[in-house]
Amino acid sequence: MKIGRTLLFLFLAVYLAPALASAGYWSLLDRPGSWREADWSSAGILPHPDDERQATIHVFSAATGGMKGAFASHSWIVTKEENAARYQRYDKVGWGSPVRRNGYPADAFWYSNAPRAVLSLKGAEAARLIPKVEAAIAAYPFAQPGGYRIWPGPNSNTFVAHVLKSVPELGAVLPPDAVGRDYLPFGTFVEIDPDGRDLHASLLGLVGFSAGLRSGLEFHLAGLVAGIDVMRPGVKIPALGRIGM
Repeated sequence: MKIGRTLLFLFLAVYLAPALASAGYWSLLDRPGSWREADWSSAGILPHPDDERQATIHVFSAATGGMKGAFASHSWIVTKEENAARYQRYDKVGWGSPVRRNGYPADAFWYSNAPRAVLSLKGAEAARLIPKVEAAIAAYPFAQPGGYRIWPGPNSNTFVAHVLKSVPELGAVLPPDAVGRDYLPFGTFVEIDPDGRDLHASLLGLVGFSAGLRSGLEFHLAGLVAGIDVMRPGVKIPALGRIGM
């Protein structure tokens, strides 16, 4: 009984309390009533391609629409070859052919929510990794119509997490509110990144953990992530995000 009470207290303190706090705050914000009312224009984060001649890779994340935004974000990938005339944006969405290219401006608001940079890479290293990123996008296993499920996955964050895991040189992990990032394909329970530096275990995206140099130590419950970063010190708080360096 004592162990049960302790586990219940930990669940309430670590997962439920932050989620409720986030929901309460989110309910007070002025939000668009529907996708038609939302702002999908550029947030002005990226320079015009003519002003950025280097190769670049970016990963963005932004809170999603409705009350889901209190707990979850949407992520996407942006690339630009050296001297290219435009950016290439890749999202996974829940309608039609799931993986969309240039469906929105590269740095657009998402349901009126400003994007935040998860990763920004420029120059020779970006140029070297763009082919690997494109190969990972092409190899995404849920790219066919019907290959989307909002929860627990595979969703937009499952797609971006697949690319980040497939190209570990990018050195990035999606934020804790990227619900669906920990969903593993085809009933896989354990997955190790190609460079062997991170291990992921998941039961259908519902409960699991990640451990390694990039992930730190994370515990996943119903898509919510709690954990700590070691290499880049910080804490990961369910629904609220990451706090630290």
